[in-house]
This record gives sequence, structure tokens and C-alpha cells, in this order.
Amino acid sequence: MKTKNKLLTLLTLAAGAAAATAVINKCIKVSATSKNILAESKSLCYKWRFGNIHYTKTGSGKPILLVHDLTAFSSSYEWTQLVNYLKDQYTVYTIDLLGCGRSEKPDLTYTNFLYVQLLSDFIKSEIGHRTNVITSGASAALVIMACNQSSELFDQIMLINPDSIVTCSQIPNKHAKVYKFILDLPIIGTLLYHIASSKQAITEEFTRDYYFNPYSVKSSYVDAYYEAAHLGESPKSLYASVKCNYTKCNIVNALKKIDNSIYIVGGTAMDSIKQLIGEYHEYNPAIESSLISESKYLPQLENPMELYKTIQMFFV
Repeated sequence: MKTKNKLLTLLTLAAGAAAATAVINKCIKVSATSKNILAESKSLCYKWRFGNIHYTKTGSGKPILLVHDLTAFSSSYEWTQLVNYLKDQYTVYTIDLLGCGRSEKPDLTYTNFLYVQLLSDFIKSEIGHRTNVITSGASAALVIMACNQSSELFDQIMLINPDSIVTCSQIPNKHAKVYKFILDLPIIGTLLYHIASSKQAITEEFTRDYYFNPYSVKSSYVDAYYEAAHLGESPKSLYASVKCNYTKCNIVNALKKIDNSIYIVGGTAMDSIKQLIGEYHEYNPAIESSLISESKYLPQLENPMELYKTIQMFFV
């Protein structure tokens, strides 16, 4: 009888803890999205087969597509400053990738091939012309693979602080698969995601990894990333896929085959940036590169004017 009572007590406590955690998760989501920072009056929607894709279109001239970094916190917001410089000379498209920002965030495993299809379909459907593309961080691998598959859709390509060749080549191991299983759990997985995507964690990411000058990080940028991390049906799904290497892909063969003009732009404060550029150049000697002073991972936010000058120099 005592054992039965203990078991009943344990079950009651477990159920209470689960309910409390679920309430906490809900409160975090509501709080994170309450400022509505990413609302866009001129927002457009591309109805793709796996979910609606949020994008913007502004300016006039040759089309240029800006593809943000591939993280659960990223969105087209990272191009806010740069668009103002580009719109006088280009028709500028910014896209929130599936699982990011204001686009739909279905509960699925996100892969490199999924995004290759999205980018190709988007250019065909919404742009309709061969286009220049600027990528940020991990999205470089997506564009390289998409260009290799459909080179007729891409013109010049600029990669801002792309992942290293080794990073791109990582695959899910046993530990990663176990961790993804835990993250996919409804309550505990969501709580772990909320810890990883807390405002404090994002602030630390900005000051430690994203910016050359940590004191110049604006709170509005952190708030925007924090909101992007909590919008939608299942924001943790992309986080789990990226964290566990499901979005990675070996780009070596594609890099060797691509005949398009490719430019790599890095922040001077990025660790091993010259070595990274050397790796890419080894597989495609035609690649050109440039470094932006007093910048790190996100020159489009930290030093947009210098980045714009670099774009003007390469995209002639």
C-alpha cells in the first residue's frame, strides 16, 4: 500500500512539474514575441509546398537576393541596414528561410536539400531572372549547392563569413541523434530550446561571436533575434536540425564545378578567416576575397557602409 501511495505521489508531482513547465514555455513564447519587432508593412508571401515564406522586395534595378544566416534566431532582419544602401541600384529581395523569422516553422527535420529546393523555387517563381546572391554564415553552403544544381538561376555570389569546409562536411552522429530526440520532446525539449535561445544567450552570442566591438551591440538587434527565435509553430525544429548537423552538406564537389563569380567577405576579427578563405580557394582558385576592418561575423549590422563599398567593388 505504501509503495502504491509513493508511486501515486511521484506521478502527481511529475504531472505537476510537466504542467508547470508547459506554462513556463508558453509564457516565454508570449513574452518574446510581444514587441512585434519583425512586423513588416510591405511583407510579401511566397506560398511554397512546405510552408509560407515571408519575403520583402524593394528598390529597382538588377535583382539581388539576400539570404540570412541559418540559425533558429536569424531572419532577414540582419539585412535591415544594408538594404537601405542597395535599394537605389538593385531590386533587393530579402527572404526568411523556412523555419526562420516570420516564415512558417513546421515540425520537421530540416536539411540542406530542403533549402536548395526552396532557393531554386523562390528565384524561379518570385524573381524570375538570373540573380546576384549575398549569403551570411551557414547559408553559404545552401547557395553553393543550389547554384551547382541550377546555375542558370545564379549570377554573382558573395559569401559573408561562410562556414569552413570541415564544418560544412559534418554529419549527424549517435550523440547528435540522441540530442535531437530529446529536443523533439514536447515539454522538456521546448524548455531546453528556450534556455538556448534566451535573451541572455543571444546577447552573449552578439558580444562574444558576432561583433568586433561588443559595446556597439544594440538592444534592438538582440530583441529582434529573440523574437525571431520564438515566432511560429515549432521554432525549435530548425534549432535541433542545425545543432545536430542535419543541415550540413559536403560542398567540395559543388565548389569545384561552379563557374560563377564567387567572392568571400570576412570580418578581420574572425578567427582563422584567412585560413578559411584559403580552403575555399584551394577548391576553386577563381574565388576572390576581401576583409572588412573593425568587423566580425555580422558586418551587415556592425559595419554596413564598408560592406556596401565591398559589394560595389565586386558586383560591377
